[in-house]
Order: sequence, then C-alpha cells, then structure tokens
Amino acid sequence: MTRGTRLTGASLLIGLWATGIAAAQGCPDYSSYSTQPHQPLSNGSYHLGYMRPDPGCRTFNISDVESTITSMASSISDPDLYRLFLNAFPNTLDTAIRWKGVAADNPDEELTFVITGDIDAMWLRDSANQMQSYKSLLKASTDRNSLASLYRGVINLQARYLLESPFCNSFQPPIESGIAPATNGAAADDNVTPPYNASQVFECKYELDSLAAFLEVSADYYSETGDASFFGKFNWIAALQAVLDTATSMMTPTYGNNGTVLTSPYTFTRMTTRSTETLANNGLGSPVAPGTGLIRSAFRPSDDSTMLQFFIPANMMFSHYLEQTAKIADRLGPDIAGPLGPRMHAFSAELREAILRHAIVPDPNAGQFAGNVYAYEVDGFGSSIIMDDANIPSLLSAPFFGFTSISDPVYKNTRGAILSNTPRPGPRQYNSNPYFMHGPVISGVGGPHQGPGYAWPMASIVRILTSDDDDEIVDELQMLVGSTGGLGLIHESVNTFDQNRWTRQWFSWANGLFGQMILDLKERKPELLKRSYQP
Repeated sequence: MTRGTRLTGASLLIGLWATGIAAAQGCPDYSSYSTQPHQPLSNGSYHLGYMRPDPGCRTFNISDVESTITSMASSISDPDLYRLFLNAFPNTLDTAIRWKGVAADNPDEELTFVITGDIDAMWLRDSANQMQSYKSLLKASTDRNSLASLYRGVINLQARYLLESPFCNSFQPPIESGIAPATNGAAADDNVTPPYNASQVFECKYELDSLAAFLEVSADYYSETGDASFFGKFNWIAALQAVLDTATSMMTPTYGNNGTVLTSPYTFTRMTTRSTETLANNGLGSPVAPGTGLIRSAFRPSDDSTMLQFFIPANMMFSHYLEQTAKIADRLGPDIAGPLGPRMHAFSAELREAILRHAIVPDPNAGQFAGNVYAYEVDGFGSSIIMDDANIPSLLSAPFFGFTSISDPVYKNTRGAILSNTPRPGPRQYNSNPYFMHGPVISGVGGPHQGPGYAWPMASIVRILTSDDDDEIVDELQMLVGSTGGLGLIHESVNTFDQNRWTRQWFSWANGLFGQMILDLKERKPELLKRSYQP
C-alpha cells in the first residue's frame, strides 16, 4: 500500500493537518511532522522520538485509549518498546479521523471518514482494520464521542460507498463533510467496467478483501457491543446484499461451456509502467476455470494485481467473516434481513470447502511426501502460486482473522514455506517465499509493491500475533524496535540493510496493528513485555 509514493498531487498528502480547524489552531502537517523525531526522546538506546500531535491537534480523543496507554507503562519495561507503543497505538485517533458527522438526510445516521494516513481517501480495508486496532476497548454506547460511535460511522459510510460502487476499494470524502475530493493522478485515465464517479470514488480496484472488510468491521462491532438493532437501520442490509451480489458475480469463469469468452462483471486497465497496476488480457485478468466455488479478486490487499485471480487469503477472510456476519442477520430475523442469514451460512461453508479442495497443494521445496501448503493464488486449471505478501489478508494471517488455527497442519507447513529459519520437514530446508527479505536491520515478508530488499513491519507484527514461540516473538519485537530510523513509528516497509530507508511512516493501520499486538501480548505473554529489547 505505498499509495503515497505512486499517486500525484499535493492534495494526497494534506490530511487534516493543513486544513480546517487544525490549520487555524496552528497544527502541523503531520505528513511532514512525522518524518523527524521530536522531543522528548525515549531514554533507551534508540532514542525514539515523541510522535503524537499536541492534544489540541489530535483528531479524536477516547479516554479509554488514553488510560490504556498510561497503564501500559507499568506493563512494558523497555523504554523504547513503550515509546513505540505510545506513538503507534493511538495513531488513527490522533491523526486519521478526518471528519465525523451525520448524514444530510438523517441526523441519526452517524458517519466517520477515516483516511489511511498520508492519503486523503478512505479505503474499505484500511478503515475496517484501523477500527479493529481498538476492538478490545469497544463497548456499547450511544455517546457520539465514543468508540462505538466511530465504529457505527465507519459502517454507515462504508455501506454508502458499497451501494454507490461495490467494485471499488477507496473513496472520497462524503459530501456532508465539505472536504473537496482528492486528486488521484494515477487513476485519471483508468478504463474500468462498471464505470464510477470520480467525485465519489478515489480508486476503483476490485479487491475481494475490501468486501470482506465491510463484513469484518460489522462483525467486530456486533461481537463487542451486542447491538443488533443498529444493523436494522439505515443502509446496512442493502449494502450487505450488494456485497453478496458482487462476490457472487465475481465467481463468473472466463469461458462458457462452448468455449466462448464470457462477459466479466469487472474489467480494469491503466496506463502505467508497472505491471502490477493493470490487468492482463485487456482488463480481464488471468483466466479462471469454471465450477471451483471460489471468488475472483482482480487485485490483492497491496493494491497490486493478482497473477491468478483466485486469491486465497481473501477467499479465506470472506468465508470467515461471512459466517460471523450471518449471526447479525440471524439476530435481526427474516422480517428485517429476509433470507440473508441462511444464504450467508451456506455461502460461507461452500467457500470454505472450495478453498480446502482447490487451494491445498504440494510444497515443491519441502521434499517428497513432506506435506501440503495453502497456495497464495490458484486459477482452477491446476496452476498455483506459492508465496506470501505482507498485507492482510495473507496466508500468514489466516489464524489472526479466524479462518484457521496455528495448530492446523497445513497452516504449519505453509508458515514454514513462507518464513525463513522455520523448521520444515524434508531434505530441502529453505523457504518457498520469493518475497521473504533478509538483512541485518529487519528480516521479514515483503512483497512486489515495494519489491526486493524491503521487509514490511506489518508482516512481523502478524508473525507475533500468530506465534506461541517465545523466542520467535522476542526476535521479531527486537527487530521492530530497532528498525524505525529513530522515529518510533511503524513504517510501511523498511530496507533490510538501512533503517533510514523506509516508505510511509504515516501508515495508521500498521501503527494501530502494532498497538493491537502489544495488548494481545499483555494478555497472552505478559512476561515478554518485561524483557529488555535494547541492542
């Protein structure tokens, strides 16, 4: 998601910090502010900066978040690890709640516009995961200044977006906000079917995980609040129907029974020098076989195009959250939700079965009879890609988002295939992931979005969240603390040989995910937070 490095126009890097009330208060542009460490520095060896804006410049305040940050000072012994948590965990609330208000036609319909950080647009995936960073603190509340209200606003705005353009992944500010649409120079000449309105849509890359993100944020809100009545209001049911219809349409294969090329519900081409920014075959993407039961995805959560369109991590995520969201439809009952509940339960089960049937393949580097792994992408014709990318959903993150468990034998084999220095069966011990990056600063999963030589801290965080191995967790924490270039923020990617070469320090999702992981360790392995992570 290095979106800021490949999109043009200064408007993409403005954010809240140079506009409106914040500017009137003299608040800095955080896209610039976050590139240099600020006093007071931490008293550890890394001397990490204090990167939170002044209280008057923060975009939203949640008292439970502030009290959690304060209380964690007694749980985290290492001064640099604590400074990293203090900076990272509140980053979305501090910097990325671009606007919060209500719908023009209904003052009861809350809306929350959440930017990714350094790009003034709202991604379905990012905003759902930015909210998930605070899930452990979520509780039922009608207060408009509460975390629950932020969640409801995100769900309502996502529902509006999906009803406008269900194939698109990122969106412009709602008209009620009074914020001018951002300019996406890269998308200016895109040829997309179905067409979209650029005043509403920032970019229209169809990504199955974006649909799953709407299910995710809905399921997260319901699981923590029990507030089912909210989902019977406004546009949630209609948006859910749009999600299901869009996913079903993207099960369309390439060829019909007589060999004719079928009309695809979605096509995309872009004038670009990067092959990952457009689709092959004049916008159709790579061919897929009929009858698999899998859902196509034109792009990955990195916003890079898929090589084979049955992108397995997104199918996993969609299956899991479809089942979780079906519980909301069950609770609403047929009078409100109609037949959606039974349809979603069946769809989830059928998709899971299709994944297990088509996406478990032999690992070519593990030796004969050594076991199978989950493929990253398949086409249903017999081709598969064995790799992983840092962005969530990934194969590594499958237990994190709930599709499987860390004890699943196929997942354990997959983990060994995509991570370096993980014990594996068979005579050939090296991993099978071409995007695992090595270096003295940080070693971890990267991806084609930044290319060879850049590991993504997000993947190291996911590795911790899906591990029960103390030594592995400690090693990953050590690298995370030591790879921020003194900023004390979680970057999108870091050069494995030079901590001062990185992309996107204002990447709120990755920062929030770090805080989420630290709170998870406090519950699972509090003793590891008492250790030193000094060099």
